[in-house]
Amino acid sequence: MDLGIKDKIAFVAGGSRGLGKAVARELAREGARVAICASTDRSLTEAQNEIANECGRDVYAVAADLSDAAQAKDCMRRTLEHFGKIDILINNAGGPPTGTFLEIDDDLWEYGFRLNLRSAIILTREVVPLMKRHMWGRIINITSIAVKQPIDGLILSNTIRSGVMGLAKTLATELAPFNITVNSVCPGYTLTNRVRNLARAAAQKEGTSAEAIIERWEGTIPMQRLGTPEEFAAVVAFLASARSSYITGAAIPIDGGWYRGIM
Repeated sequence: MDLGIKDKIAFVAGGSRGLGKAVARELAREGARVAICASTDRSLTEAQNEIANECGRDVYAVAADLSDAAQAKDCMRRTLEHFGKIDILINNAGGPPTGTFLEIDDDLWEYGFRLNLRSAIILTREVVPLMKRHMWGRIINITSIAVKQPIDGLILSNTIRSGVMGLAKTLATELAPFNITVNSVCPGYTLTNRVRNLARAAAQKEGTSAEAIIERWEGTIPMQRLGTPEEFAAVVAFLASARSSYITGAAIPIDGGWYRGIM
């Protein structure tokens, strides 16, 4: 299937590792010209070179801490100077710290807001005027299955990412007349470094091994395994494509059937 995104410009936040990197690679494979953003210069450069060499596409890397408003705006400005436009925006800033309600202090609440909600607001605000001018755009938020079913110990993610969903649903209505779609993808347990770190943290609290924690999680998933970043990226690439033109305002679980709710 031709997704119709050859030479489209895609900006992938958090594109140096994990799900963001997998998405950037998949978009580049489909012919898009990709910008990736992350806070760590070394991993960013490594991801840039890896994707460019593998896919033979122009990959632009810009370092920025998206929890800092000035840096978030500046990375978009630099990308627009490099490419001239952005057709596809992937909002993704990684997961906020874990913890229960009384373990999360005011500073962590503020950080979670800045990292996951405010960054999406800023990046989206920077690209919408251009997308409206071109009458085409794809905005995709990488959230978490926690917006469908809250996960114990992830109160920041459960709360802040639900705000991203409210933003997305509202924008989907506002931007539909301009041929701009706004969707969210909700990964479940996927084999990324963050999930491995969550398993190690849970194992330390319970006095067991990370492998035992992952095995327990696999037992709750109908497909009896964790997902791969590549499986996740394939769905995002479709939502970023010309073929997905009638899908907007959706929140799509990519979780192997873990979430069992009707809606």
